[in-house]
Amino acid sequence: MRRFIRARRASALTDYGRRIALLKSNLPRVVVRKSNRNIVAQIVRYEPTGDKVVVTARSSELAAMGWPVHSNTPTAYLTGMMLAKRAKGMSEELVLDTGLYKPTKSSIIFAAAKGAIDGGLKIKGNIQFDEKRITGSHIVAYADSIKSDSARYSKQFSGYLKVKADPTAIAARFDEVKKKISS
Repeated sequence: MRRFIRARRASALTDYGRRIALLKSNLPRVVVRKSNRNIVAQIVRYEPTGDKVVVTARSSELAAMGWPVHSNTPTAYLTGMMLAKRAKGMSEELVLDTGLYKPTKSSIIFAAAKGAIDGGLKIKGNIQFDEKRITGSHIVAYADSIKSDSARYSKQFSGYLKVKADPTAIAARFDEVKKKISS
């Protein structure tokens, strides 16, 4: 049996032990998944015929609000806020489903959960996050530190520069997009 579980884990398939523990809570799940380019946050309910997605928010939708979409901490936070806004009126408690990701402090998964909590959802557990990382000030500090090396700067921030977004102005843009989501 252990070999079966390890093989599923190595193949990036469902961890049934963790899934059954989440389902026993009888609470809807906040499911956060990330790829190299996007973040998807969903509220999912278990039903005997299969999971039912109640609400979905994708980080790619932030581009319409002027946010340069990347799979990073500020993007995850804003995606979580967008999920909470779409799920307004949901007063029941939720549980965070991290999937195959190992829970790591200040990870993208927890940034999305923090955004959902700040947006008004009630997620079970003690999710704490460093506010400086949420706004992207760590990205701004890094961009400022390598700006003198133009080749390294343009290579590191090519995704931002391609969409004509200034990496040193992420914190200011973050506040603008956050206000748009909140209103």
